[in-house]
Amino acid sequence: MEQRSKKKKKPKGKACLIEGKCIACGARCQISCPVDAIEMNEKEEPIIDEVKCIGCKKCVKVCPADALEIYFTPEEQKLLKELEAEGAVEPEVKEEVAAPVQNAESNIALWKGVWVYVEQVDGKAHEVSWELLGKGRELADDLGVELAAFVLGENIKHLSDEAFGYGADKVYVIDNPALKLYRTTSYLHGCVELVNKYKPEIVLMGATGLGRDLAGAVATDLKTGLTADCTQLSIDKKMRILEQTRPAFGGNIMATILTETRRPQMASVRPHVMPKRDFQQGRKGELIEESFTLSEDKIPTKVLEIISAAQESSVNIAGAKILVSGGRGLLNKENFDMLQELADLIGGVVAGSRCAFDEGWIEHPRQVGQTGKTVHPKLYIACAISGAIQHLVGMQDSDYIIAINKDKTAPIFEVAHLGIVGDVFDVIPAIIEKLKQSNAKIVE
Repeated sequence: MEQRSKKKKKPKGKACLIEGKCIACGARCQISCPVDAIEMNEKEEPIIDEVKCIGCKKCVKVCPADALEIYFTPEEQKLLKELEAEGAVEPEVKEEVAAPVQNAESNIALWKGVWVYVEQVDGKAHEVSWELLGKGRELADDLGVELAAFVLGENIKHLSDEAFGYGADKVYVIDNPALKLYRTTSYLHGCVELVNKYKPEIVLMGATGLGRDLAGAVATDLKTGLTADCTQLSIDKKMRILEQTRPAFGGNIMATILTETRRPQMASVRPHVMPKRDFQQGRKGELIEESFTLSEDKIPTKVLEIISAAQESSVNIAGAKILVSGGRGLLNKENFDMLQELADLIGGVVAGSRCAFDEGWIEHPRQVGQTGKTVHPKLYIACAISGAIQHLVGMQDSDYIIAINKDKTAPIFEVAHLGIVGDVFDVIPAIIEKLKQSNAKIVE
């Protein structure tokens, strides 16, 4: 019996970087690699491990700058020519092709409107919902579309009146006993059904504990992008795309992210980042009620008991109207007593930077910044805080900022309305003494 010759396999090659073309897009190539063959250097450029690389081309396909290509060794190039001449190339196993995406570029025009998720517990809405409706109103007006709110729960129809008052044109409600308490599966199902049915082009959610869990699950199910912890949202009117701005690379830069080929465009925003609009009493809109189609036996989790956790601190810097905040330049915990004295005189609350928390000078609920809380007080006094971008993103929208720092080049002065160049240990005691002499107190 004649033995058949074994077919030669077409070499796959290895991925390599084209010098000077990488734009540091955020490690998309590294994320896409199925065999962890890519690491990023200090310039955020890919370093490819040729031993691990399997030539799957996934990194090449996701690169927005065409900075990656497949490289073949001279031996592989020779083999490719031989196979081409012989016509004996063994067909490659085709990658599984995903079904056409519902929101592919050709169908983007079907998605219209701006939606805001109204987060609620026991029928009471979280303030971030109304803050997002204010921003949603701006986005909807720029796009020339309707603004809608959507809410899930039990006995929550009354929230529609609040949503109308804060700017919503429509409110979508799913009211069902199965939604009385938050469970990811049940709320995910309800949200996805609403979005797939009505096709909003933008969906905004609060970056709370509940919101982070739900937003990630919804975006994953809808196969769309989600930009978390945005500090700014705007519309590129020419392209009709949501510009989602957030801190990136550890807070060292502000990145604007676009979701160009998927819908809806999803973003989450921390509480107190966006200003809340004034409530318009008596404003009306269209209420649309939808049914909940997931049976209880299909929900794998049950809530047996709710136990309230003790709070780390009774202080709420996010709701304070006056904050006196300290940084590394205060040198030790005892010096925060000086800030407390000033805060007591003007009706404020003491807060601090990440450095102050790391040193143990303040508790975490008092930390302002990217890894702490975002605040929007009427007055923010920054004492010996240099102004790293991680801190600035948490307080730069304060109504009035006073910065005290002996370094006149400190970044904090770039966002301050009033800057005092001086030693905080001289300036603060002088302010305290002046306030005591005048018996003055700031009226909120």
